[in-house]
Amino acid sequence: MADAEPGAAALNSAIGTELFVLQSVASSTIAEAGTRSTIYLSTLSSGLVAIGFAGRSPALLAVLTVTVFPTIFMLGWFTVVRLVDTSVENITVRRRMVRIREHFVSLHPSGPDLISLDNPRTGELGVRYSRSSFLFTMASMIGTVNSVLGGALVALLLIFGGGAQPLLAQIAGVVVGAALLTATLMYERRRIRAAYPD
Repeated sequence: MADAEPGAAALNSAIGTELFVLQSVASSTIAEAGTRSTIYLSTLSSGLVAIGFAGRSPALLAVLTVTVFPTIFMLGWFTVVRLVDTSVENITVRRRMVRIREHFVSLHPSGPDLISLDNPRTGELGVRYSRSSFLFTMASMIGTVNSVLGGALVALLLIFGGGAQPLLAQIAGVVVGAALLTATLMYERRRIRAAYPD
């Protein structure tokens, strides 16, 4: 093959290097997603502890509600956006890696036995991805928690700032939380489908 195509050896070497680079990128996106999720959840946990200590003082609780919760909520949105970015990046990297593996499979008759490709029945590496798989990503997890936080923030603001009845404030919080979750999931689904339409 090298005699027939003088540049084949150089191409295969370059493709092998590219595969290594893509594997490194895939690993770093997963590590970044985990780190960002941990930072958000740790910040939220610390904020909830602070709110808990302030529970006996309505004035202090009101101050923390309008300062700590909005800050954590915005951090949650930033985290979700970046987690969706890392998901899209990971999808792109994995698709490129699959193309390289398909090339390596075609180099030798033993390739299909030694290099496994995506199986239509079991999926890639034993995992089948579907259109609803985005619901189980880190972005969806953080988006769900952040939507609950947003709903709680609205309820507390209505109680402390608007003097609303607790039941009405809770209903408003649930509605806002559901709307935030829907918006988050729609954003994530749109971004992923744009990168991976099939």
